[in-house]
Amino acid sequence: MRIALFVVTLGLMTSAAAQQRAPLSPLGEKIQAAMQSDIRSAAEKQRDRNRKPIQTLEFLGLQDDMIVVEFFPGGGWYTRILGPVLRDKGQLYLAVGASRVDLSPESLNKVEVLDVDAQLTPSEVGGIFNISDFSLPVTDVDMLLTFRNLHNLTAEARARVNKAVYEALAPGGIYGVVDHTRRHMEKQNSENRRRVDPVLMIKEIQAAGFEFVDFSDLHFRADDELRYEVGRRTVTGNTDRFTLKFVKPE
Repeated sequence: MRIALFVVTLGLMTSAAAQQRAPLSPLGEKIQAAMQSDIRSAAEKQRDRNRKPIQTLEFLGLQDDMIVVEFFPGGGWYTRILGPVLRDKGQLYLAVGASRVDLSPESLNKVEVLDVDAQLTPSEVGGIFNISDFSLPVTDVDMLLTFRNLHNLTAEARARVNKAVYEALAPGGIYGVVDHTRRHMEKQNSENRRRVDPVLMIKEIQAAGFEFVDFSDLHFRADDELRYEVGRRTVTGNTDRFTLKFVKPE
């Protein structure tokens, strides 16, 4: 019995090791090369295991010849991956909140910051913002990505963002969203205010005209009880996040 159990365990370990050594796709190789670039800090690279950029971007359908907009790029964690991947064949634009992104490295010299008249103003809830009506000065975009941003916006602001995204994307264009999970139908409180219900996000984005394509559990975290503010030490860097893919109908 012990020998049989050992054989089964060894087989499972061998299978898992084989999966880890599975060759990357050509896109995956380009993403990995960008991840290893010296334009990224050691702290940024330490988050790769948690954020899984290769799996995330491949799931969302990124191709290296796409026109892509990154919405609310923050400090540029994803920008420093997307920029080099898209540099030769595609184009990366940054929209809203791009002031902290350093675009001086040569591998980012084709990245452009869009001039968008979108004014953010605080709402009555701390850390949650309204946004003025705006549009993106590009059309026929292949993909728009936003990572952990919709939770910072009011419902009205999210509706404006979704509308602007829909108008900027080409028919068949992809809208990719990653964000912090709130328990389904839980009312807002001081701890969950920077989390959003993924079912509600699907409903809101569909209301803007998008078709829901798929979701991924890449960023599921069993030990995030969905109880605490995402900035708390007990959960920061380990929040449960949903990953959603939408498409603009053709």
